[in-house]
This record gives sequence, C-alpha cells and structure tokens, in this order.
Amino acid sequence: MVGTLARSSLAALAICLLGTTVTATDAREAAALRAARAWLALVDAGNFDASWHAGAGYFRRAIGKEQWREAMEGVRRPLGNVISRKLKGKTFATELPGAPDGQYVVIQFDTSFKNKRSAIETVTPMLDAGGDWRVAGYFIK
Repeated sequence: MVGTLARSSLAALAICLLGTTVTATDAREAAALRAARAWLALVDAGNFDASWHAGAGYFRRAIGKEQWREAMEGVRRPLGNVISRKLKGKTFATELPGAPDGQYVVIQFDTSFKNKRSAIETVTPMLDAGGDWRVAGYFIK
C-alpha cells in the first residue's frame, strides 16, 4: 500500500513539475514574442537607431550603430512597408551557433512587404543581463 501511494505521489509530482516547465517555457516564449513585436515596430517605422538601442547588449557589442543603420538602409528599407506579418513558429533554446549560452527564443514570421511578397523574418530575442527580453538577432530570407 505504501509503495503504491509513493508511486502515485511521485507520478503526481512529475506531472506537476512537467506542467510547471511547460508553463514557464510558454511564459518565456510569450515575453520574448512581445519583445520581438515591439522591436519590429521600430524597424518597420524605419527607426533603425532606436532598434539598435533597444537590442540586447550582445547585439550592440556585435554590430555598431552605424553598421546596423547601413545594413537596414540597404536591406530592409528597399522591401517597403509591411503588408502582413504572421507568426510561423517559435522555439526556446539555450544554445545557438556563434552565440554565448543563454536563454533565447527563435521566432519566425511569414511576412509580406510592399516590394517583396513573401519573406521569412527570423527574430531572436534573448534574456538580457537585466532580466528583460531583447532582440539579439534579425534575419530576412
């Protein structure tokens, strides 16, 4: 009887812990998605300097503000205004190639621009040193 009760208690604890892990991951992903959308609003408005300042410390150390502005002027601005942006998927990760270990959410959007009908935007927020989610990477394909 004690063995059955102990196994039932352990099973219930495991289910509770699993539920907590899933909920914690969902909460992280939701916070990262909010940060990504706020950051994208700056990029969409052509406010590239503000998007650089709003980026993660890792992002700002990897690329200077002038380089970032030039890259966005050369790559993003020619695409024109966003017509639509739909969440394609998001994945939590603690390791990414070429980046320090940390907490990341790789987020992909199916995006349509005025001058490019179909693109995939990848925005990668990370949990920054201050405890806020901030964008550490951006890529358009």
